[in-house]
Amino acid sequence: MGVKASLGVSIVLKQQTMHGHSFNKYIYIFFLQHYILAFGGIIAIPLILAEPLCVKHDNYVKSQLISTIFFVSGICTILQTTIGTRLPILQGGTFSFITPTLAILSLPRWKCPDLENSVYNVSNNNNITEIWQSRIREIQGAVVVASCLQLILGFSGLIGLLLNFIGPLSIIPTITLIGLSLFGQAGKKCGTHWGIAFITIGLIVLFSQYLRNIELPTIIYNKGKWKISKYPVFKLFPVLLGMCLSWLVCYIFTSCDILPVIPTRYGYAARTDINIDAITNAPWFHIPYPGQWGWPTVSLSSVLGMLSGVLSSTIESVGDYYTCARLSGAPLPPIHAINRGIGIEGIGCILAGIWGTGNGTTSYSQNIAALGITKVGSRLVLQTAGILLIVLGMFGKFGAIFITIPEPVIGGMFMIMFGMIAAVGISNLQYVDLNSSRNLFVLGFSLFSGLVIPTWLNENPGAISTGIKELDQTLTVLFTTHMFVGGFFGCLLDNTIPGSDEERGTSSWQKQIHGVETNGSLGQSCYDLPFVTKYLRRLSWSRYIPFLPTFQMNKN
Repeated sequence: MGVKASLGVSIVLKQQTMHGHSFNKYIYIFFLQHYILAFGGIIAIPLILAEPLCVKHDNYVKSQLISTIFFVSGICTILQTTIGTRLPILQGGTFSFITPTLAILSLPRWKCPDLENSVYNVSNNNNITEIWQSRIREIQGAVVVASCLQLILGFSGLIGLLLNFIGPLSIIPTITLIGLSLFGQAGKKCGTHWGIAFITIGLIVLFSQYLRNIELPTIIYNKGKWKISKYPVFKLFPVLLGMCLSWLVCYIFTSCDILPVIPTRYGYAARTDINIDAITNAPWFHIPYPGQWGWPTVSLSSVLGMLSGVLSSTIESVGDYYTCARLSGAPLPPIHAINRGIGIEGIGCILAGIWGTGNGTTSYSQNIAALGITKVGSRLVLQTAGILLIVLGMFGKFGAIFITIPEPVIGGMFMIMFGMIAAVGISNLQYVDLNSSRNLFVLGFSLFSGLVIPTWLNENPGAISTGIKELDQTLTVLFTTHMFVGGFFGCLLDNTIPGSDEERGTSSWQKQIHGVETNGSLGQSCYDLPFVTKYLRRLSWSRYIPFLPTFQMNKN
């Protein structure tokens, strides 16, 4: 995970000490930090999927989904840091898969029946179980099959060819619409108690923006002495601190009976004792296993819809690899490491589908950003964080704790997170010539169509009617997926309307993606596969395999 000549500790670890102390003494701080940074994004996904999966009121199932996604994220993190890019990148659930998932589950055949009066009825338990499990199996099948594309793009080396046709004007509407399309989810949660939601938003904004440069004193014990060291707590954990403090406010209001006790009253959802049964009913120990909800089912419409999420996640990850390398002190990743990283992400998404997270996995940008603050680019830290994710994923009551977070607190977090996703997409405008009427047309039309067409189709179910049921479902899923519509028009128009590379922003964007500077002094052996690279160099045919360390060496 870091960058060592071959295995183990980073080559830049000579500078990665805390005030002269040993790096190993503080490894627990670093891997806990990466875990905490990732937990917000990881738990958000099962909470979003709960309602379309028809388990909004089933706390036991939600806790199992949370445990499963933690467990699989740990496995994928270890795979990526050990045999993937071998960069210090944490893998977790991806929002890129959320939009197509919601589009799939909005089809009439997957609409949830009215379970309000029967969800706790024991006699209907088998029927209720089949209702939600049939839905998650459909998503599992779509993720598994669609992720085969990512696997092929990586291990065949086609990812480089794909990037030649995808520039900023394709990326901007795709990523921006991921955030914009989820505004309804954030609004539902915040609307249960806007006061608590705004407290959460205010605290996260305070910590992440106004107090980000303030370091708090931390007591450290070393060699029999207690010392005080400063640590950028607000900069690293703004979401965690904001959510915890809002959670505490809700607990105090609940204890003092300030919040209503009648379920139909406004603000009831802010109480912390509503879902307390999730902890008591959850098992202490539960090991998620493949096919725990039944084996995946596959349909053409779902697979094609999920492909948009796979492509978006793939392109995002390529940029993450180069960013991670620069921040961790590693040389820019060679093409074989990029190919292997994308291939391993495909394997990770397939594992997520088989285990039944209802999602895939991707690299986590917030954890990459932490590398620039801590200056610790060791793969050992992320591998340890991966082990922690696996272990905690096996403790049922741990996953159940997150079910007790009040809905308006979650809504406040969604407002920040989804807004940031949209902003990340918009940030790619820096590469585009905004004085060009061509670019303004491509950008405006792709964004607007990505909002208008899916919204209209959702309001007019059955509008697509070709007479072929399977084709109707496929087109409905594709054109109700905001990111697919926007990305499709953006890519099509950008590649067909005449324009120079400088005008389109593709030249500067490619330089940014692939890195302007090179750092040959450090070498690239840190990207070699463990144990086997020296044997691969003896095999002449290995130079033709795009994901092996010998590929670029022989090529150059």
